[in-house]
Amino acid sequence: MPAARNIAFLASDTALSQDAKTRLEARYGTYAPEEADVIVALGGDGFMLQTLHATQALEAPVYGMNRGTVGFLMNAYQEDDLIDRLEQAEEAVINPLHMTATTTAGKVVEALAINEVSLLRAGPQAAKLKIYVDGRLRMAELVCDGALVCTPAGSTAYNYSAHGPILPIGADVLAVTAVAAFRPRRWRGALLPKTAVVRFEVTEPGKRPVMADADSRSVANVVSVEIRSEPSIRHRILFDPGHGLEERLIREQFV
Repeated sequence: MPAARNIAFLASDTALSQDAKTRLEARYGTYAPEEADVIVALGGDGFMLQTLHATQALEAPVYGMNRGTVGFLMNAYQEDDLIDRLEQAEEAVINPLHMTATTTAGKVVEALAINEVSLLRAGPQAAKLKIYVDGRLRMAELVCDGALVCTPAGSTAYNYSAHGPILPIGADVLAVTAVAAFRPRRWRGALLPKTAVVRFEVTEPGKRPVMADADSRSVANVVSVEIRSEPSIRHRILFDPGHGLEERLIREQFV
């Protein structure tokens, strides 16, 4: 990336992150995100997602340094040579998902998700879902604990835990994955073009309540959830050379 003259440091609320922010600002200066050439996020993956959402209207890319736990979207924490690291960093561009959820009360909630949009049962009984793709009914009944649609960037998160596929970062596809599917018991999910519009409809929402979640923004008692890629929004993420998303996604499959 071009010379990183102005750096904005954002940190999660943990003492570890806040202490790092104080030391880095003393060393490299303090700028508002709107004035920055690059934004450095200090925390874990959750805080990285928050930062990407909060700064999506800005041109500056985001470089994460891990002060959390997993840190899949983060680079190693190091205070020395930060300017050089930023100028040599590799950029990955990802598009989020757009969720439109409708509740039993008729309320419509829209949200963006960088990793995945998930539907989860909110009661003791399994959820019953219908799945439409581009307006065509593809599955009349999926009985499960939930289902999700994920981007390549999010394919190693909840999707992977639910035994969904890891997707190459440059793949123009979305993964649809069931969570603890009961019927069809052996359904292994689906891969769809990035342009596909996926719609879930909840059967028996009163008896079998379902919630929807887009990057931790939750909506209770949904009756339908429509999910599509949002190409108009581009999240720019920076990684140290040789440690970008593509390499991480490949490496994750050989652990």
